[in-house]
Amino acid sequence: MTTPRHPDPPLPPDEPAFGSAVGGPSGDPFDTLSALGASWKWALSSAIVTLVFGILVLVWPGETLHVLAVLIGLYLLLAGLFRFVAAFGRHEHGDRWAGLLMAVVYVVAGVLVLRGPEKTVTVLALLLGVVWLVSGMLGAYRAIVDKGLPHRGFTFGVAVLGIAAGVVVLCLPIESAVALTRLLGLWLVLLGVAEVVVAFAVRSALRR
Repeated sequence: MTTPRHPDPPLPPDEPAFGSAVGGPSGDPFDTLSALGASWKWALSSAIVTLVFGILVLVWPGETLHVLAVLIGLYLLLAGLFRFVAAFGRHEHGDRWAGLLMAVVYVVAGVLVLRGPEKTVTVLALLLGVVWLVSGMLGAYRAIVDKGLPHRGFTFGVAVLGIAAGVVVLCLPIESAVALTRLLGLWLVLLGVAEVVVAFAVRSALRR
């Protein structure tokens, strides 16, 4: 007499099956990126990267323009990568294209900074201001349009912070690496904390 085999317990909603996490049964890369981009853990990883760079900028000894430019360039490239993958986790095509555009803005700005790390403080501030302003406006657009977005208020709040940071950097005359370092570090720490809150809000929504 054979003992009936009990079915495996279902996976929690925020933990996709292993097959889908590595490309789904068909091994489709789109399925891989969709599963990864929709995961709250991916959003949390992005928030942690933002926090780490913010702390590095604030505590780095001797804020030289060259070191600051390298840190800014690396952050923009990594942030662009996270936003590129996150865009595939969005279901609406318009929302997805907005996310991809945001990723392109970050990557292009990162490449421009790293290609010439000897750039002046004014040029670095201009690039950062444009990136924050554009990404903030796209984030606000997503929060307004996507009515199914978990905790839209948090997402909209983070977008408003980005818009405010972009306007401040573009309007204020920043003439020293120290001033730009303090502004960049404080903003990245604030943004990282806000992104952590959003990541756990998405986790809570997925579990419900």
